[in-house]
Amino acid sequence: MQFGIFDECSFMMSQTELDKAIKALTEGQVIAYPTEAVYGVGCDPDNLAAIALLLQMKQREKSKGLILIAADFAQLAPFIHLQAITSEQKQQMLDSWPGPVTWVVPARPGLTDWLTGQFSTIAIRVSDHPLVQQLCQAYGKPLTSTSANLTGQPACRNAADVAAQLGEQLSVIIDAPTGGRLNPSEIRDINTGHIFRAG
Repeated sequence: MQFGIFDECSFMMSQTELDKAIKALTEGQVIAYPTEAVYGVGCDPDNLAAIALLLQMKQREKSKGLILIAADFAQLAPFIHLQAITSEQKQQMLDSWPGPVTWVVPARPGLTDWLTGQFSTIAIRVSDHPLVQQLCQAYGKPLTSTSANLTGQPACRNAADVAAQLGEQLSVIIDAPTGGRLNPSEIRDINTGHIFRAG
């Protein structure tokens, strides 16, 4: 396991540490990183073996599905059934991003249930955390995102807590501050407006 180096002023990783994280993702490994409120664990959303590893690591049921986080909407578009949302709904999402709002939207037909779980929807977010932006821009695609803790255990807010819970199962733990929010991202349904989780 490797702990990243960051610039406290900008929350950004050094190029060396960014390269280590990208290498781990490319090789199908799972990494831990800070988000707006808590630490997340993630992997390449197109690598089913990596997703299976992530779920096993967290002891998380496949049926629950996963969130995708990205640097911008364009990275998320291939995972969305764009014809099933209106231009107004798309604008509503864009107006809330980048930021701590996760939207549940219709998934692209045929999208793997390793991402959607038992649902026909996918949860997506454009994060405003500079390090998440840096990671996704460098990798060129979204990352899966779920809280970096064993299912049923408290969410982790620093790298030491992540190491205590998940330890050597992770190839890279990026040691940097979270965005400082008290609560995880709000989760909203794009079609109904229902709030699954308040932010």
